[in-house]
Amino acid sequence: MVTVDDKKISWIYRVLRWFVWLFSPKFKLTGADKLPEEPCVIVGNHSQLYGPVAAELFFPGKKYIWCAGEMMHWKEVHGYAYQDFWSKKPRAIRWFFKLMSYVLTPLSVCIFNNAHTIAVYHDTRLLSTFRDSVAKLQEGNSMVIFPEHYDEHNNIVHDFQEKFIDLARIYYKRTGVALKFVPLYVAPALGQLHVGEPVAFDPAAPIALERRRICDYLMDAITDMAVALPEHTVVPYPNIPKRCYPKNIPLEVTVNENTSTDD
Repeated sequence: MVTVDDKKISWIYRVLRWFVWLFSPKFKLTGADKLPEEPCVIVGNHSQLYGPVAAELFFPGKKYIWCAGEMMHWKEVHGYAYQDFWSKKPRAIRWFFKLMSYVLTPLSVCIFNNAHTIAVYHDTRLLSTFRDSVAKLQEGNSMVIFPEHYDEHNNIVHDFQEKFIDLARIYYKRTGVALKFVPLYVAPALGQLHVGEPVAFDPAAPIALERRRICDYLMDAITDMAVALPEHTVVPYPNIPKRCYPKNIPLEVTVNENTSTDD
């Protein structure tokens, strides 16, 4: 084993990481000059596994990635993986993906316990997520978060879970520094990562309003970056059939443009 940031890294993980790098799309980063010099929170569209993989392999600087805590524990991986990744697959083949959720377990435990990750929970253990995150921020690391859930926002992103914004409130109480949130658009079809303009947390505003304001800004910024790019397929948050993947330019816009041209 080798040690990185006081953390022993398994040689098995190093081999797995190399294979993931070898077979995954290679991402090019655009807009790195917009990243703050100080630690920040990078917030992106999940794009299924592409977002976290791209952040780990191709995003610069010192960072930790929020990941589902269930993916780090032997007894919890299979249930979480099936529900989150494959529960929307056609009923006739779901048995196969239930089996795959068990096959995935040892790989998941190895990868997520060795990568630069912070476990995220949705129960009382969430306090440890914030505590660990603030500690890493104070050490000079940024956080990378993919906060989408299943409610659709538009053809680019699903709605963001808002609680991650509370990280800024805790960080401000500890440091007196207003944390910045940076939008990130992950475009696997183009092999690109696009960074947008950051938005700063306002410690004087009510936290409920800040959650909504910052999440709305981030979702809008990610959407604007996506639609400004050449037409391409968007990899959505839920693992739906590929034939159902949306385009970055909504179908109705394309139809209207074609109609206008014909006129």
